[in-house]
Amino acid sequence: MVAGGDPGVAASATAQDHWSSRFAFVMAAVGSAVGLGNLWRFPAEAGANGGGAFVIFYILCVVLIGLPILLSETLIGRHGQSSAVESAKVVARESGASDGWSALAWVGMLGAFFILTFYSVVAGWVLYYIGVFGTDLIAAIGGGTLFEGAFAGQSVEQVQGHLPSLFADPLMMILLHGAFMGITIYIVARGVTGGIELAATWLMPAFFLLLVGITVYGAFTGAFGQALEFMFAFNPERLLHGPVMLSALGQAFFSLSLGSALMITYGSYASRSTNLAGASTIIASADTSVAIIAGLAIFPIVFAAGLDPALGPTLMFQTLPASFQAMPAGSLIGFLFFVMVFFAALTSSIALLEAPTSWAIHKFGAGRSRTAITLGLIIFSIGMLSALGYNVLSHVRPLAFWPTFAELDILDSIDAITGKILLPLSGLLTAIFIGWIADRKLTDAENGISGGLHLIWRFLIAWLCPIAVSLILILGIFPGLIG
Repeated sequence: MVAGGDPGVAASATAQDHWSSRFAFVMAAVGSAVGLGNLWRFPAEAGANGGGAFVIFYILCVVLIGLPILLSETLIGRHGQSSAVESAKVVARESGASDGWSALAWVGMLGAFFILTFYSVVAGWVLYYIGVFGTDLIAAIGGGTLFEGAFAGQSVEQVQGHLPSLFADPLMMILLHGAFMGITIYIVARGVTGGIELAATWLMPAFFLLLVGITVYGAFTGAFGQALEFMFAFNPERLLHGPVMLSALGQAFFSLSLGSALMITYGSYASRSTNLAGASTIIASADTSVAIIAGLAIFPIVFAAGLDPALGPTLMFQTLPASFQAMPAGSLIGFLFFVMVFFAALTSSIALLEAPTSWAIHKFGAGRSRTAITLGLIIFSIGMLSALGYNVLSHVRPLAFWPTFAELDILDSIDAITGKILLPLSGLLTAIFIGWIADRKLTDAENGISGGLHLIWRFLIAWLCPIAVSLILILGIFPGLIG
């Protein structure tokens, strides 16, 4: 990408946009944090790893680890008033430190870029299920069976077979991946206020309404008591197992989209009147609430159907569809559920694309639309490997001595590299930079806190956060170190 045409066009392309209000900033930031992982990973992790004890430890990790780093990232962005990389450089230069500290944003931005290559593929599965349930809903309305279960006449095995059928259709996988990326590109190309903010301020309230509505539905029609027992039974002896505590710590870090340059980028659009500490607290609280409420929405439905709340995508794309088969108005609730999931996936994907787009706009002076389209197409092309890895490439051996693409497991490999290396590394560099390198007067003027809270934040970001994130990084790379 190179700048061209009227110099005034390039200048306007690099002018920093801003959120129109604090509400817009909070909604966009919450949207970037609330994603697919909140809806399936946290509830299942809580239920399998100590229930209420896990939830309490998770909340402690959010407060003591997540919030200090979240505040640090947003203050870097607001002070720098540029892309994540340039904002980190501004803070480093004004602190008399090396530009090399911008690596904290480079690593995170690279992680965001590659996460979106497979995140869009999984989000394409959400679009597929919107279509599946939408078709079933139309049939139920036409047949007068709206208030009965979904997928009349199909067995549980047939319902759960929808996902393998999708995997066996490479063209459909690519089309869904492309459709989701196309929507993401369109919104990012429209700009901060005309695209990202507009989407967030409409989609996130709609998401919360649907989440609460489905939770109420599950409470009245599902096994709500069993879900409460599963998620909140207090079993501290299970929590004390090392990997369980690490899981809670990692979930707290990743659920807030830390270490991915997203919050630095979104922080750069925040106005000077926005109290970053207050906004960060709201963001973390909303994200945590969504994770907990999601379990109360999902598990009553799963348990009422007598199915296993398996961890991971299986829960959302196989177990839940089969559960809706046995629930009243299952077609309608299933359709609304996947629309809700789509909203969460879209607001996260917008942030993942915005981080590298913001950098490229400032770096090359190119127009936003062209930049978003170019990067989006590159991401789509790389993502095709993840999409096709389920079928067409599963038996391809590029060279005689290479494993097959199926053995490489492209999607899981990219997920592991970004989640276990890039994001924790970026978070670690951020904690060290703000805790030890950045000018204290500069950070104190941006963070929006004072007195005892300021001293606590200073201690946490300088000492506890680096230690905790180092554990995530080291044990993510060497999981055998802990039993």
